[in-house]
Amino acid sequence: MSEATPKTKGVVPDLSAAMYQISGRTHTMGNAFRVPHPSENLIQLRIQMFVTDGPLSLNALLEALDSLDGVCESMEERYLTSLWEGQYERRGEKG
Repeated sequence: MSEATPKTKGVVPDLSAAMYQISGRTHTMGNAFRVPHPSENLIQLRIQMFVTDGPLSLNALLEALDSLDGVCESMEERYLTSLWEGQYERRGEKG
């Protein structure tokens, strides 16, 4: 499982802005966040909130990851349903 850890560079004391490093993930997760293809097996995200007395940057990151998880679950459910019902395009092998 991956971990999101705040890094000391760019962190403000109230966590309204911070740089997070997500390690143990491929570039696929980065594509969802519109992050360029990483050369290492980690993604660095800088999150800055406009209102300093509002939600923490960590809360924003966790909410985004939760939403992404929901999208992935929905896509998997639809894919498996269409596969089970045979609702997919079949293409012949090229010989």
